[in-house]
Amino acid sequence: MNNMQTFMSDPTVGFFELLLIGLIAGWIAEKITASSHGIFTNMLVGVAGAFVGGKLAEVLQIPVFGFWRTLFSAAAGAIILLWVWRAIHRRPA
Repeated sequence: MNNMQTFMSDPTVGFFELLLIGLIAGWIAEKITASSHGIFTNMLVGVAGAFVGGKLAEVLQIPVFGFWRTLFSAAAGAIILLWVWRAIHRRPA
């Protein structure tokens, strides 16, 4: 197996990979929810979304491993986080 196949199927995600996935997932969530954030906020939302998406996948018993599945679950979690954030902050007082 070559190195790229090993990297893409590795079940563990390192720190810098998590930041990269978080950045991409946050950007995807920003575009889908029509938000406007900076690069740092996108990274934070994406990393938090990775945890939310990972827990959601665990509850639904969907295996999440490798770059693409992790990115998809992180983006889904980030979209959920942004949706919940907007729902909380748009609530009338």
